[in-house]
Amino acid sequence: MALDGHKYIFVLGGVMSGVGKGIASSSMGLILQQRGYRVNLVKVDPYLNVDAGTMNPTEHGEVFVLNSGLETDQDMGNYERFLNRDLGPEDYMTSGMVYQSVINRERALEYGGKCVEAVPHVRDEILGRIEAAAAHNGSKISVIEIGGTIGDFQNALFIDAARVMKIKHPDDVIFVMVSYLPVPGTLGEMKTRPTQHAVRELSSYGVQADFIIARSQQSMDEKRKEKLAISCNVRPDRIISAPDVESIYDVPLNLEKDSISDALLDALKLPKDTSGDLSEWEGFVSRIKNATKTVKIGIVGKYFDTGDFVLSDAYLSVIEALKFSAAEVGVKAEIEWLNAKNFENGGDTSVLAKYDGILVPGGFGQTGIEGKIEAIRFARVNKIPYFGLCYGMQLMVVEFARNVLGLTGAHTAEIDPKAEHLVVDVMLEQKALIAAGKYGGTMRLGTYEEILKEGTIAREAYGTEKVEERHRHRYEINPAYVERIEEAGLVFSGKSPDGVLMEVAELPKKSHPFFLGTQAHPELKARPLSPHPLFTAFLKAASIQSETR
Repeated sequence: MALDGHKYIFVLGGVMSGVGKGIASSSMGLILQQRGYRVNLVKVDPYLNVDAGTMNPTEHGEVFVLNSGLETDQDMGNYERFLNRDLGPEDYMTSGMVYQSVINRERALEYGGKCVEAVPHVRDEILGRIEAAAAHNGSKISVIEIGGTIGDFQNALFIDAARVMKIKHPDDVIFVMVSYLPVPGTLGEMKTRPTQHAVRELSSYGVQADFIIARSQQSMDEKRKEKLAISCNVRPDRIISAPDVESIYDVPLNLEKDSISDALLDALKLPKDTSGDLSEWEGFVSRIKNATKTVKIGIVGKYFDTGDFVLSDAYLSVIEALKFSAAEVGVKAEIEWLNAKNFENGGDTSVLAKYDGILVPGGFGQTGIEGKIEAIRFARVNKIPYFGLCYGMQLMVVEFARNVLGLTGAHTAEIDPKAEHLVVDVMLEQKALIAAGKYGGTMRLGTYEEILKEGTIAREAYGTEKVEERHRHRYEINPAYVERIEEAGLVFSGKSPDGVLMEVAELPKKSHPFFLGTQAHPELKARPLSPHPLFTAFLKAASIQSETR
C-alpha cells in the first residue's frame, strides 16, 4: 500500500485544539529537511467543506490559496513558510474531498456494483491520497497532520487509515501526539493526567503514540517526563518538551534542544548521516529578536469585530509577511488592528497620523467599506505609506476616482452594482457563475503572470519585468476607466500579459513616498528566508516615515 521505503509521520492532537499541531508539523518538516531528507507535509481537515474557500474567516481563520488555486486551511501557509517551497493540491485533503471522490466513483460504477461503505472504501480513498502526495513530491518522509482532537467523531476514519498503514508497514509509520499539559494557577504544578487520558483514548483506536510533544506554559521537568513515559508507554527520549515561546519561529530550534530529529530518524530507521544546519533559520530568528527600531503599522480591516476578541488569524499571512520584511529591513513591525467601521460616518481618521504605514488587506462585502476608503484617503493626502492588497487595491482606486478624478458616484459593483461610475466591476467570466449561484472554487484563483512597467515602484521592488502572483477575487478594475484614472496621475504599473487586467496600481514617488496596491495576494508567497519584495518596499518606506514623522 505504501511506497517502498517511504516513511510516514502522523501528527495528532490530544486534550484540546489550538495547541500547535500545525507548527509542530511544520517544524518537524523543516528539521528533517535540514537533515538532508526530502519532506512533504500533508494537512487533513475533517470538515465536509470540499475546500476552505466558503468558510467565514471569523470562524476558521484565513483562506490560504496554493499556486494551483486550491483554497486551503491556514496551516498550509505555515507549511510553505517553514519548508520555503510551494506545495501542491495533493498535499491537502478534507472529508468533503474524500467523500465527493468516493461518491463520484460510485456513480461511475467504478466499484463494480459493490455496496460502498465508509470502511473500507472511504478509508482506502484516504490512504490513496496520502500515497499520491508522497509519490507526487518524490519525498522520503511524509508528515501528515490530522486535524481536530483525539476523540472527535469527524477524524476517526483518518486515524483508522493511519492504523491500517501502520499494520501493513510497521517500520515505516510512526505517530506523534501533540498534547497540552496544563499548569493550573491555583496549583502551580504541571498536570500530566489529561495527556494520559488522551493517549489511552488513542489506544482505543488501535494506535500507540510513539512520541509526545508536550505543550505547556513552561518546560517539562524530568520527573514528569518519566511519569508520562511510564503511564503512556512512550520512551522518555521521545517525550519532547515544547514550552510557550516568544515566536512560532523559535519552535524548530526549541524542539532540536531535545534532539527530536535524531529521535525521529531512529524511530523511522533512517540514517543520521548529516547534521542539521539551522543557521539561516537562527539568523532570521535573531534578526526578529534583536531589531531595536520600531515602525508602527495600522491594519484597517473588517474581521476584527468578533465580540471581545481580535481574530488576527483572519489576516495571518499578512501579519507574517510584515514580520519577514521587517526582519529584512532591520526593524520591528508593531502592528495595531483598526476596525474600519470606526472611520465611517464622520469617524475620526486623525488617529491614523501616528502610524508609519497603513495597510488595507483583502476581504469581501460591505462591512466597513466606507471606513476603509476614508483611511485610504487620509494616507494619500497626508503622504503616509499605504499598501493595499486585493480589495485594498480596488478601494484605493475607488477613493482616487472619487476624490482626485471627481467621480463622486465611483464605487465597486460588489457593493453597488447600480453605481454611476463602476470603476471596479465584476470580471466577465464571473457574471454567469454568480447568476448561477456557483461560488465555491470559482473565483480567479491561483498563480497568474503580470508584466511590470519600467520606472515604477513595483518594478524597482521586484527587480524584474515578469512576475507571478497568487490571486483570489471576482472583481477587477473596469477597463473603461483606466485611461481617465491614469491621466489623473495614478499609474497601473502591473498588468496581465494581454494588458486587459490591472494588477498593480501606484502613485509615482515624486507625489507620494509609497502609495501602492496589488490585485494579487503577495502575502501568500512571503517566506521567512525569502521575504516578499512588495512588503519589503512598504516596510522600507515606513521606516523612512518613522524617521521624518
